[in-house]
Amino acid sequence: MKVYNIAVLEGDGIGPEVMKEALKLLDVISKKNNVKFDCIKGLVGAAAIDKEGHPFPNSTKNICNNSDAILFGAIGDPKYDNDPKAKIRPEDGLLEMRKFLGLYANVRPVITYDSLLDSSPLKKEIVSGTNFVVYRELTGGIYFGEKSISDDRKSAYDTCSYSVDEIERISHLAFKEARKRKKELTLVDKANVLETSRLWREVVQKISNDYPDIDVSYLFVDNAAMKIITNPKDFDVILTENMFGDIITDEASVITGSLGMLPSASIGDKISLFEPIHGSYPQAVGKGIANPMAMILSLAMMLDLSFNLKKESEIILKSIEDALSENFVTIDIDSKNYHTTSEVGDWLSKRVSEYLS
Repeated sequence: MKVYNIAVLEGDGIGPEVMKEALKLLDVISKKNNVKFDCIKGLVGAAAIDKEGHPFPNSTKNICNNSDAILFGAIGDPKYDNDPKAKIRPEDGLLEMRKFLGLYANVRPVITYDSLLDSSPLKKEIVSGTNFVVYRELTGGIYFGEKSISDDRKSAYDTCSYSVDEIERISHLAFKEARKRKKELTLVDKANVLETSRLWREVVQKISNDYPDIDVSYLFVDNAAMKIITNPKDFDVILTENMFGDIITDEASVITGSLGMLPSASIGDKISLFEPIHGSYPQAVGKGIANPMAMILSLAMMLDLSFNLKKESEIILKSIEDALSENFVTIDIDSKNYHTTSEVGDWLSKRVSEYLS
């Protein structure tokens, strides 16, 4: 029997609630197929600060180092968000985790579902058929550059820097993905203003010579932000740096109709991490209203990309589509006829079990 070791980092807010539902599906797959998932829980974020004094403690690092993949819930807590002078924050743990594990590429698919088109803030004809993926560099840029604030707190700076190596490794991933899709890649930058963006453009132009079958285009980030709203179907693979990627992926997530529907993967050379993009959503904690589908879709990405369990991954995707078409959803999708977090998780577990039988 094949055994996979999974680090389960529930994190903060609704993280534990949506993770519980995802693990139900792992249990179903394990019972139906000749495979075993050893899930070991670790603390991260505010939960880790409260218990161990650090958002990414050594105990969690050890768990991650001894795992084949990482499932991650959410991070963030209002008590830190509302304190601008806090010396340590939950999000610091996520940044340190990316550096420690070498998670250099964030992959976020943006797909619209026919049954959710009415929930999108954009017109149906604009968003229908949208299917693109964003490759965001994760370990460089302004989030990791030198930063400081003056003692009198009247001035501050953040430094954005990139190396050719950092740009090359994610660029190759994005070009290879484009080959599997419509063979179109868009680099999003700000090369008219920023030296780092000019370096990105120079490197990508050079790499494109190795992929002559890929149609490469270039957009300034402000133009890209507008185009994602006005014509999202124009995109296939978007490649961009850390902060730009952070912003445009959150923007893109809204057009699908629900933040609770978007998974992501953070790819490293040795290990990858899979998480929903919806954040900790503290207002929903304990109310049974959190949408577990993005967490479950992240689980499906893990089964596919880390374990090559493509059949099981596809069955989860089909089960999600079934739930949407049959309107077995949480309140964020249907405010009148909705089900609880655990009810949706149970429904999906049953449907996956039926498909595996």
